[in-house]
Amino acid sequence: MTSTIEGQPASASAVSASAAAPAGEAEVLRPHAEHAFAAELAALAAQDDRPRPERWRLSPWAVATYLLGGTLPDGTVISPKYVGPRRIVEVAVTTLATDRALLLLGVPGTAKTWVSEHLAAAVSGDSTLLVQGTAGTPEEAIRYGWNYAQLLAHGPSRDALVPSPVMRAMSDGMTARVEELTRIPADVQDTLITILSEKTLPIPELGQEVQAVRGFNLIATANNRDRGVNDLSSALRRRFNTVILPLPESADAEVDIVSRRVDQIGRSLDLPTGPEGIDEIRRVVTVFRELRDGVTADGRTKVKSPSGTLSTAEAISVVTNGLALATHFGDGVLRPGDVAAGILGAVVRDPAADRVIWQEYLEAVVRERDGWKDFYRACREVSA
Repeated sequence: MTSTIEGQPASASAVSASAAAPAGEAEVLRPHAEHAFAAELAALAAQDDRPRPERWRLSPWAVATYLLGGTLPDGTVISPKYVGPRRIVEVAVTTLATDRALLLLGVPGTAKTWVSEHLAAAVSGDSTLLVQGTAGTPEEAIRYGWNYAQLLAHGPSRDALVPSPVMRAMSDGMTARVEELTRIPADVQDTLITILSEKTLPIPELGQEVQAVRGFNLIATANNRDRGVNDLSSALRRRFNTVILPLPESADAEVDIVSRRVDQIGRSLDLPTGPEGIDEIRRVVTVFRELRDGVTADGRTKVKSPSGTLSTAEAISVVTNGLALATHFGDGVLRPGDVAAGILGAVVRDPAADRVIWQEYLEAVVRERDGWKDFYRACREVSA
């Protein structure tokens, strides 16, 4: 199965933006999806004559087209945001049209955040109703907090209440997002159980509740490989329909993902992009895939895998950093020396064990590969 990258920050099996941000967003480093792709969303809405769930901006078919790309009847080209199996996107979109929440699960770099953002942008026109999960995320981030000046002056009231992004989504029939759900402490995670099962959020201090209106749903993302995560309770997991986002199936698919995303990031940073760097992109992807899979592309040589994930998102970061080096300290053309240090940093996470694995791979695989002599020398130089 072909797949994607994690939205970058990430990862994501993402692709280039084809629409400029609104005037007020022109200087924003990373516009929200609904702004960066406003022209595509507007074109889809104008030609979308299929049934739409309550308060959805687009029909499920149009949302899937926005994610996967295509050409509309009037010739408008919709760029793909996710490169991967169509059925995965269709299942995710269909889930949001039901009363079950969506959990995007996968290893780092599989575009979970990227897909989550674009789904919310296409469904609700607003991807900013976001709770970022961390070990310190409090219950108030999911439920509500208080304006303590108002609270002390006038006591508990709706005016003193500060709604969370989830509460706002419930009130307005929008899509809320919870990133890195398994990094949130288990007792805080379970705050979602009543919201997802009863579609209500009690406010006991006021003797009131907020009931979700039609159109409300929630997308959560979770990493199934990171350390330091908090497993979801069975009660909470039952409230989600889980969709697993796979890594890219083929090298060509991953090269396409990386090159598209690097092109997008490069244009936002005023870095020159072009076909000259495709050989280095393919080299970075090949190295990452072989070390990740534990075998060379031809299947003839087994190699040891380092401790890092070596995701597509990390490949994008390595190439983007190399492009910046080539631009500011070279001739603007991506070369082996521009990506060598980034690859070393991505591969060698454990200075003791990973360095040995990297050195063995350089000598046994890279050194013997035709056309890779410059890359071998560059890697040896930064590894010394």
